[in-house]
Amino acid sequence: MVKNVPVVAVIALGALLVAAGAVRAVSADAAPPADAAKVSPLDLAKATPKGKLANPYRDTQADIVAQGEALFQRYTCSGCHGPAGGGALCPPVTNDIWVYGGDDDTLFRLIALGSAELQNQGYTRLGHESIVAPMPPFGAVVQSSDDLWKILAFIRAHYAGVPARKFGTPAAQH
Repeated sequence: MVKNVPVVAVIALGALLVAAGAVRAVSADAAPPADAAKVSPLDLAKATPKGKLANPYRDTQADIVAQGEALFQRYTCSGCHGPAGGGALCPPVTNDIWVYGGDDDTLFRLIALGSAELQNQGYTRLGHESIVAPMPPFGAVVQSSDDLWKILAFIRAHYAGVPARKFGTPAAQH
């Protein structure tokens, strides 16, 4: 069951699916169906206002985390970030240093758009790692938004930093 997904994201996703012919339009008083398996990460990032993307999965869902791990390997995230996300040629994705922010929206956009486009959209570096390399855009590589959300659930499940920073810097520290 999907919980706590912003209505704006659901509406944007529904509009993309209707435009792509993946679903029929629904009446104005009904929420459009959301099928992230049919929407590319690039399209979802472009159609959703900044700050409104939220992962429908939790890092406590073992089946989703296992799928996310397989996708992390399949899309070669492990080639740069290490087999379990602990770092290698590029920074770890499981510690508490979130270079641009650790919230779902920022991480989704960072992976989909890459760091150069993220900066073009007004995001700035908040943290610094010992390894500094640009994140290439993977929004056209990762086949669906659903795959990307599962990868992020896998990353969260392997988080090894300070618990209060799991989803980024606490609001009081911004």
